[in-house]
Amino acid sequence: MANQNGQFFTEGDVVAKENAAFMTKVYQWMSIGVLITGFVASYIGTNESLVQTIMQNRALFWVVIIAQFGLVLSISGLINRMSVLTATALFLLYSALTGVTFSVIFAIYTTASIQSAFFTTAIGFGGLTAFGYFTKKDLGPVGSFCMMGLFGMIGFSILSIFFPGMMGGAAGLAYSLIGLLVFAGLTAYDTQKIKMIGRQTFNEEDKGRATILGALTLYLDFINLFMMILRLSGDRRR
Repeated sequence: MANQNGQFFTEGDVVAKENAAFMTKVYQWMSIGVLITGFVASYIGTNESLVQTIMQNRALFWVVIIAQFGLVLSISGLINRMSVLTATALFLLYSALTGVTFSVIFAIYTTASIQSAFFTTAIGFGGLTAFGYFTKKDLGPVGSFCMMGLFGMIGFSILSIFFPGMMGGAAGLAYSLIGLLVFAGLTAYDTQKIKMIGRQTFNEEDKGRATILGALTLYLDFINLFMMILRLSGDRRR
């Protein structure tokens, strides 16, 4: 095959170009989600009265948390029944709600340590997702191992709601270290998985849905990496 300039290219070149365009859109939407979360968290977190309202009104806080879980489950489980516009709107709404819950970290950690953790996360995430994108090695076993670790972390988190002391001391440190390894592995694995999904997507509607689902997946990896790094390195306010 040849283009308008007479340059020859193979079908594989076309697939690679389309896949690169797909991944670019995934990263763009993921970045938009992170920016929305950061903006909302910063806006609320630097307003003492708003932060106090969220921290003191536990009913409101839990409503937001439940809404977040509902949105993630809806996007992940019902994506094929949604239009691209609906899926995109729900993803952006989820990003904003995450910013609301994340605003409380400004009352716990110093602004400088939050910024440091964010930039550290951005650099680490960039390296991990690049590895997942370019490696020829099958990361399926890594993904399976990390998913088991993630389920263990979820169970530990649920128990810590009833026994808050579990998140302190050595157990809390171990939780953060394991979480860092789990989400680092998932970032590389998810990138490779999303890349493969992009190659299997044919019509524009399916590709649009896959773009938003991929953006949500990498967004969650980024956010969780950030939280683990902040837990490990953040300076708490006195």
